[in-house]
Amino acid sequence: MFEPFPGNYVWNLGLNLALICGGNHGELDEVCRPVREAAKAGADAGSAQLFDSWTGVAAQVAANAAADEKSGYHLSASTKYLRASGYYLAAERLQSRDYAPRWEAYDKGLTLYKKGAALRGFHVDFVEIPYEGGTYPAIFYHDGSGTPRPALVSVNGLDSMKEQVAMAGHAHENLARGINTLFVDQPGTGEALRKRNLPAVYNSERWGTPALDYLLTRKDVIPSKIGIFGLSFGGYHAPRIAANEPRYALCAVMGANHVWGQRQRERVTNEGENPVPHYWDHVLWCFGFTDRDKFLDYADQINLDGEMEKIRVPFCITHGANDRQIPAFNAQMSYDQAVNSPKRTLRIFTKADFEVEHCGADNGTGMRDYIADWCAETFAEMK
Repeated sequence: MFEPFPGNYVWNLGLNLALICGGNHGELDEVCRPVREAAKAGADAGSAQLFDSWTGVAAQVAANAAADEKSGYHLSASTKYLRASGYYLAAERLQSRDYAPRWEAYDKGLTLYKKGAALRGFHVDFVEIPYEGGTYPAIFYHDGSGTPRPALVSVNGLDSMKEQVAMAGHAHENLARGINTLFVDQPGTGEALRKRNLPAVYNSERWGTPALDYLLTRKDVIPSKIGIFGLSFGGYHAPRIAANEPRYALCAVMGANHVWGQRQRERVTNEGENPVPHYWDHVLWCFGFTDRDKFLDYADQINLDGEMEKIRVPFCITHGANDRQIPAFNAQMSYDQAVNSPKRTLRIFTKADFEVEHCGADNGTGMRDYIADWCAETFAEMK
């Protein structure tokens, strides 16, 4: 992984994710330079300084985009608006919930994403998924033709957002293979958490079934060819949903999370790297808890033992050999227990792939493209 901040995994991870989402190396160098000393104090201590550096660059890139737009250069403006969106979202993601400036940055990130997507001419529908008396938000990427195609529901990790996953290339790589994608901000993530105050739940079929039901209303989706994909914490959610919602036609995972609850107890003793600063504040916010011990008791349920055997559709799992957040044995456990899947695939990415970190954060193309190929091939095999 590219590590401009030696010893600060969390900040390095954020930078790598921004690159994967279309960030520019020169602009990101400008983010890093003013905060290199602050990085030495740890991920939490200097996060406000990092925020200022991120948003300063984001604001300038957005201003450059506006100048392009004023000149009528809409494609150039789009590229810059999308990069600026990614920078604002990257800045916001690394803050504690009580850091007030994060909310303006988040809103700017969403606004610029929509502006960039519109100017680029992407076929993106911003939709609401019915959920327990309310809704949660999602974005649906399609080719605009109305032709019925296979579709994937894309599930976030603990701290990712639908816009980031789409900008990481999943939207366009799936579409290039004839697959539409519904990127959800499920409860506990993105807008569902920030704007709706919807907490994460262990029994994720509660929101996974409504996502499928929404896709069944669309004429540009083949009803029998709807799959589910999850990354990071989504590596727990997606298999759990496929196990309990048999109408999903396949399941694919980028980064296993078989015993996520156990990993939280291990994190109490500082085992493994954290994905964000202020980690426990973030986790308790996501799940709607105020007491860590009560949360840990709840999280003991977040375990795929007894669930994987219920999966009766094709199942693919990828994992980085040097994942510093979630050990690779999680992938083997999920694979070994999926005994009733008619097509099981386990792919561990190694140094030869130039992608060994958590969810491919050190490269961003290998696992993504492998899963897109596997899903396209598997959909094609279905009648």
